Amino acid sequence: MKDEIRLHGNPAVRALLIVVGWIFVALGVAGIFLPLVPTTPFLLVAAACFARGSERFYVWLLSNPTLGPVLREWRQHRTVPRRARVTAQVLILVTFGSTIVFFAPSTAVRVLLGVMGSVAFVFVSRLPVTREPRLTEQPANAPD
Repeated sequence: MKDEIRLHGNPAVRALLIVVGWIFVALGVAGIFLPLVPTTPFLLVAAACFARGSERFYVWLLSNPTLGPVLREWRQHRTVPRRARVTAQVLILVTFGSTIVFFAPSTAVRVLLGVMGSVAFVFVSRLPVTREPRLTEQPANAPD
């Protein structure tokens, strides 16, 4: 865990990273309770901020019994839960789509938002999901 921590050299930047990290922790915690708010991506951003801003907060986040398992899964296997990926995809479509349709002031802004939303959607879609064992599969050590 310590090898992932590279604190930024500027104390002001570290303070900013800590503040941003806590904002994303709060959003991630909200995602536990709100069905359309993704937890995993917010916690990944928080962990990245803490890895550059505060060793103590980074270790706390990964050791937390509620928030840590998702982050440790990402660190060990580079996968996210399927529900997190689908939720992020839906949010990208809804937020970018509604902004393009209802709030974008010009065609150029609509095109820019469309490109940005498409890039975000493709990025999230390429994240590997946690492989869940099928009901028909037996554990490797189970007798036949």
